[in-house]
Amino acid sequence: MIQVINYNIMYITITAQKLGGDYSQSAADFAEYLEKENQGLEQEDVEHFFNQYGDEIQAKDVVKEIDGNTAKLKKKEPKFYSITVSPSKHELKKLQNNSEDLKKYTRAIMRDYAASFNREINGKPITVDDIKYFAKIEYQRTFKGTDKQVKENQPFATKILQLKTDIRKIEQGQLDGNIKKMKSQISKLEAEAPHQSRSFGRKRIVQGMKKAGNQSHIHIIVSRKDASNSVSLSPGSKYKASEVQMHGKIVKRGFDRDAFFTKAESTFDKTFGYKRNYAESYKSKKDFIKNPKLYFTTLLGLPASEKAIAFNIISKSGLPILNIPTSQTQLVLKAIRTLKRGVDVAIKSGSIGI
Repeated sequence: MIQVINYNIMYITITAQKLGGDYSQSAADFAEYLEKENQGLEQEDVEHFFNQYGDEIQAKDVVKEIDGNTAKLKKKEPKFYSITVSPSKHELKKLQNNSEDLKKYTRAIMRDYAASFNREINGKPITVDDIKYFAKIEYQRTFKGTDKQVKENQPFATKILQLKTDIRKIEQGQLDGNIKKMKSQISKLEAEAPHQSRSFGRKRIVQGMKKAGNQSHIHIIVSRKDASNSVSLSPGSKYKASEVQMHGKIVKRGFDRDAFFTKAESTFDKTFGYKRNYAESYKSKKDFIKNPKLYFTTLLGLPASEKAIAFNIISKSGLPILNIPTSQTQLVLKAIRTLKRGVDVAIKSGSIGI
């Protein structure tokens, strides 16, 4: 799985189709998963798939096109990749028309995606017309078990579950105890849990609960094969910019992931006139991991107004670097010590590989 860090900024993931075990060779399960928000909606409210030139594409047509575009791929090779693009809440605020703007952006970054392949087809660079893809916008997200809020609420959830189990045993005569007192303890634990959702009347955040605010994001399913079903195009290729001899000819190969993520960010900024702070840039993510000294020195060197915005972004990310000393030397040494204690364990590389 390809991941870019998410700390209140845009993140992009590229994931190969899951194969083996109970996973299907077809794209049907994934397409069905992306239909979840349409359940129970009237036809006029349904969110359809779209691609570079078409709208209102049915899920069954997506499956037919992806499943029918797998010539010469082996059973254990992914037939498609899924790309998830999640703009930050700050970026989403910049959009004038949420749905149409996200479609516009999707079509723009798929041109970036095509341009990031170090390949040629029939002697010509790859363009978006060589890419077979379908995309869909979703507007909701739910908390997962891996989310910080759920994990930090878990000790309270465990105690609450035990108390509820004990109450049932008391009611069934299997245990002695004061049910009223136990219910009071449950109420206290519910209120003391560190993460609460105001959207649900200040309730403890649990796995499966909907996240508040604008949670719009884009899911893209892209075929492993090009639109002509003759050339394999893998964004998981480890060959970023190389050549290989095949059948007596020199052939270019590879996908430049770094270039794609950089272009995707730049495309958003140009398309919507977004003024990006260093702390929410792809470059900052790479600096943070590969060159912490440069990262913190750059932050400290920002103009006062930009620095204030940067530290506000960082403070909401959960990174433990809030009390920042004024000395650059102190800053770097303290930050690096913090990183060594485990922040780098929790954050995956932005340069990414499958």
